[in-house]
Amino acid sequence: MNLTLKVWRQKGKTDAGHFETYQAREVIPDMSFLEMLDVVNEELIAKNEPPIAFDSDCREGICGTCSLVINGIPHGGHKGTTACQLHMRHFHDGQTITVEPWRAKAFPILHDLIADRTAFERIIQAGGFISVNTGGTPDANALPVSKEIADQSMDAAACIGCGACVASCKNASAMLFVAAKVSHLNLLPQGQAEKDRRARNMVAQMDAEGFGACTVTGSCEAVCPKEVSLNFIAKLNRDYAVAILKGEPSKSKAGGG
Repeated sequence: MNLTLKVWRQKGKTDAGHFETYQAREVIPDMSFLEMLDVVNEELIAKNEPPIAFDSDCREGICGTCSLVINGIPHGGHKGTTACQLHMRHFHDGQTITVEPWRAKAFPILHDLIADRTAFERIIQAGGFISVNTGGTPDANALPVSKEIADQSMDAAACIGCGACVASCKNASAMLFVAAKVSHLNLLPQGQAEKDRRARNMVAQMDAEGFGACTVTGSCEAVCPKEVSLNFIAKLNRDYAVAILKGEPSKSKAGGG
């Protein structure tokens, strides 16, 4: 296949940025989207032109590094699929493909298609951990956890923190990410000691980072490559409300409506 790419190029945070057009020639249908970009970059390097900068790591759909808006949809719009697992057979010969980075105030663009997502890391640092002594592995395994709770926690823990939910949301809300990270710990017995503080602190940090409020349009769930459910946002709102009633209120409030 031969494709036309319109790629966002931006040298740094202060650069205005612009689209440039490239040709992707002799693309093999079984290539992943990132492999196709590698081929384009090889041609650019051979011509002494700067290659397209983009994030990638595992290329197995589990690291959350790849962050491309493809034809206006994060990760390309195929259900449960990251950009690194999106194959070129989903496109057709002669097609024009637009490639952009995540667009959000809290995700400033560093270079071309690379966005700074350290805001997510600071949210995790605010409460996405268990600091109580849970003992050794045999002790943890001795704690009874029902299959229903275990399954719900694992579903929340499936979030890879890619930020597609933020990129798709009209408000640039991070509620689905925060809800998943709060819920997968709050559901388990090991996470109960810090449950209230975790909900308050992580929501407060989310607001401090400049993410927008959640209006529950469902766009986040639609593009999530791990299909994390909106139900976790409802759970976070409940956990946050209880935490505020039981303790000192934070300076922010969870989104949702």
